[in-house]
Amino acid sequence: MSNIIVLALGGNALGNDPEEQKEAVRHTSKSIVDLIEAGNQVILSHGNGPQVGMINLAMDAASKSEAGTPEMPFPECGAMSQGYIGYHLQNAIQNELKSRGINKSVATVVTQVVVDKNDPAFQNPTKPVGSFYTKEEAEAMIAKGFTFKEDAGRGYRRVVPSPKPIDIVEIAAIKSLVDTGNIVIAAGGGGIPVVEEADGLKGIPAVIDKDFTSAKLAELVDADSLIILTAVEKVAIRFGKPDQVWLSELTVEEAEKYIADKEFAEGSMLPKVKAAISFAGSKPGRKTLITSLEKAADGLAGKTGTWIK
Repeated sequence: MSNIIVLALGGNALGNDPEEQKEAVRHTSKSIVDLIEAGNQVILSHGNGPQVGMINLAMDAASKSEAGTPEMPFPECGAMSQGYIGYHLQNAIQNELKSRGINKSVATVVTQVVVDKNDPAFQNPTKPVGSFYTKEEAEAMIAKGFTFKEDAGRGYRRVVPSPKPIDIVEIAAIKSLVDTGNIVIAAGGGGIPVVEEADGLKGIPAVIDKDFTSAKLAELVDADSLIILTAVEKVAIRFGKPDQVWLSELTVEEAEKYIADKEFAEGSMLPKVKAAISFAGSKPGRKTLITSLEKAADGLAGKTGTWIK
C-alpha cells in the first residue's frame, strides 16, 4: 500500500499574477510528480495569501468604480482563489503526469473548514487582508461593521480573525477521491471558514492558517506523513546567529521546548513547527517533514529536511 502524504505548498511560491503562477506551477508540478512516481499517494494543499489579496483588491476596485457592483464577501474571495489556483495546479500536474506516461486523474475540491465561533481569535482580529484604504475610507467601512488597523504607515487595512480549524466539511469526498487513486488538491488557503449555525453552515470573514488546516487534513485522512514546504531545507535554532544549528530530527517534546525558548520566529517558522507538532502528536507513528519543495523527495528518503515525530 502506498504512503499517503499531505503536501502543504505556500501561496508565495505560486507567483503574484496569473502568468507568474502558471510558470511557477509548471516548475512545482515536476517535484510533486516525482513524489507520485515514487509510489506515494499525494494530497496537495496550498496557501493563497497573494492570490486572495489580488481578488479582494479587484473586487474592492470594482465596487468603488462601477455603479451596482456589490462588495464581495471575503469567504467568496477565498472560494474564487481555491478554484483559480486549483485549476492551474491540476492542469500543470496533469500535463506533467501525461509527459511521464502516468495515468492518474487530478481533482480540486472547494473546501469548507469548520471553526468554533467562540474561538478567542474572533475577539482579536489580526490578519490583514485586501487593499489599503485612507483613514476616511476606513472609517466609512468601520461604520458598516468592519475592523480596520493602520498598517505600518502605509494606510489602513481590513483585519480578520485567524481561528483554528476543527473539522473539514468535504472530508468524506476527499477520502473517496484518495481511495480511488486520484491526486487531490484541497483546503486551499486554509479552507473557507464556516461556523455551524442552527440553520446550517455559514461562511465568515476569517483566514485559517494553511499549515494548521493541512495538519487537520492529514489527521482526518489518516496520512502517513505531512510535508510542510518552506523556503529553507531544514529548521534551525538560533537562526541567523553565528552559532546557528540546523536540525534533522526532533521529538514533539523537543520541538515544544524550542517553542517555549522562543527559537522560532512568529509569522515565519513558528506556525509551521506548531502545525507539525499538531499532526505528529495526534497519533503514534505520524510524522511531519519541514523542508523545501526541491528537497521533498530527498527528505522523504531521510537525506535532508527536519522530521518531527
